[in-house]
Amino acid sequence: MAKLDLKELARGFSLLSDPTRLGILALLVKGPKNVTAMCKALKKKQPAVSHHLGLLRMGRLVNSQRQGRSVDYGADKAKMKALAAGLAKLMPK
Repeated sequence: MAKLDLKELARGFSLLSDPTRLGILALLVKGPKNVTAMCKALKKKQPAVSHHLGLLRMGRLVNSQRQGRSVDYGADKAKMKALAAGLAKLMPK
């Protein structure tokens, strides 16, 4: 069994501790979205959504792909599964 990286796990869960970031991830697990679509769905202003997206990208929970003049964002499902697996390892058997 691989050693559990508690610092990495804590960083990941720290990113999940904000309702806006959780909302963004909830949207993105359903499929890629651009900032405008996320702003409408979350009823948040663009600067706030962009700020939280930046944090999620730095934490590698979100990736991006340029589509012409727009950028589509998607959830990094592998990273999110790794966080869930890390949490599962902490649970008693």
